[in-house]
Amino acid sequence: MSNSASPSTESTSTLKGLWLLMRMDKPVGIYLLLWPTLWALWLASLGMPEVDVLVIFVLGVVVMRAAGCVINDIADRKIDGHVKRTQARPLISGAVSLKQAWLCFFGLLLLALLLVLQLNIQTVYLSFVAVLLASAYPFMKRYTQLPQVVLGAAFSWAIPMAFMAVNQHVPSWIWWLYAANLAWTVAYDTQYAMVDRDDDLKIGVKSTAILFGSYDRLWIGVLQLITIGCLAIMGTLLQLPWPFWLGAGCMALMFIYHQRLLKSPTREACFKAFIQNHWGGLALWLGLVFSFL
Repeated sequence: MSNSASPSTESTSTLKGLWLLMRMDKPVGIYLLLWPTLWALWLASLGMPEVDVLVIFVLGVVVMRAAGCVINDIADRKIDGHVKRTQARPLISGAVSLKQAWLCFFGLLLLALLLVLQLNIQTVYLSFVAVLLASAYPFMKRYTQLPQVVLGAAFSWAIPMAFMAVNQHVPSWIWWLYAANLAWTVAYDTQYAMVDRDDDLKIGVKSTAILFGSYDRLWIGVLQLITIGCLAIMGTLLQLPWPFWLGAGCMALMFIYHQRLLKSPTREACFKAFIQNHWGGLALWLGLVFSFL
């Protein structure tokens, strides 16, 4: 009897590998990209956006986050095997080939293009910047200590896209929201990078966690203060009602909790702080939802 796997078994194994490659089993990254997108849609629409626009952006979040994960693993395929947290990723284990990963990446980009083509042409133009930022981020850790800033720029780009899709223009005040989300992204991705800092130092990968060093908790705190400060400026400019401020307050409380967790910056504590970030984004979105009821 042959010991080789049947075609159906191989197909199932490949599909599972692609699912893991896209990190569909780890939805926290989707949430962290989704909440700022929903903030922008609710602010641009002054409440519930049109259903078709909402569906396009939510699907776009899922697709682009998956594409970002795939290109990240393609870029890191020669170093992930040396990092404790990433040793079992599909490209390292052989569950997915490099060719399959590239096909998956371009397939996801095609799907994202089909989605954005349902919106106005100005939003389509902005989407090319989103692709450029998402594709560039994985390679930045080889050239700069600030790859998290590039990730923040990429994760925040849905904000101007949402306003362009809804209103056909981008008001100047939204850059306060953009800056808030960029600072927040750098803060939580620094927490994430702290998990791998020991391994990254050995293999020469750069990150804000390494740049900040023993002052990591302080700089994360500064970034969290910038986040709340930018949100406060935006809320004041727009004269948003109390539910927004309650949501922002819940986010601030979450940041205080993170500071307590990071007093003992073990891998587990850093990862726990990172994972819990999305609750702050959810709280702010709920604040905006109730602000416009």
